[in-house]
Amino acid sequence: MTKPVYFWRRTDVEGFERLELSVEPEGVSATSTVLCLEAGGFRLDHHWRLDANWSAQAVTVERWNAEGHGLLRLERSGSRWLVDGIDRPDLEGAEEPDLSVTPFCNSFPIRRTPDHVGSRLPLDTAFIDGPALTVKRSSQRYDRQGPTRLRYVDLGLSRGFEADLVVDADGIVLHYEHLFERLTPSG
Repeated sequence: MTKPVYFWRRTDVEGFERLELSVEPEGVSATSTVLCLEAGGFRLDHHWRLDANWSAQAVTVERWNAEGHGLLRLERSGSRWLVDGIDRPDLEGAEEPDLSVTPFCNSFPIRRTPDHVGSRLPLDTAFIDGPALTVKRSSQRYDRQGPTRLRYVDLGLSRGFEADLVVDADGIVLHYEHLFERLTPSG
């Protein structure tokens, strides 16, 4: 079992994330805290449960901001998704969640994008707006540019947004153009 810890800083606004990952033969779990000055300032904790193939099974998102505390739980139920225990037919068939405030969830589709240059992986997502704690269906695509380079293309809620991504050997984001940069703690 490995338990790496990752740190990212936001490059578009003041913000920081610390994520602890636990990789075991039966699955992956992650726990993270995001602090950000965007949207009036907030703290957001997110907890992930993935299967052994890095496919999200559930995510719990807790947010604290000037409006108070909020909680959202998204859970896979076959090809459907439950939001706070309620079936959301509009999300049926969405392959993965995409949480707006972290580059971590990009790793799920990145790890499934074929390795050869020019390959593409389109997918529908259950997009979670972290500050608002809302979930909507969206579409995106990953274009392989090299072993550790991909292009993210939003085909849904933020249609027209594109960004180059650089990842490590495990498919974890090192640099997400316009938004995130991984940091290495000193010492």
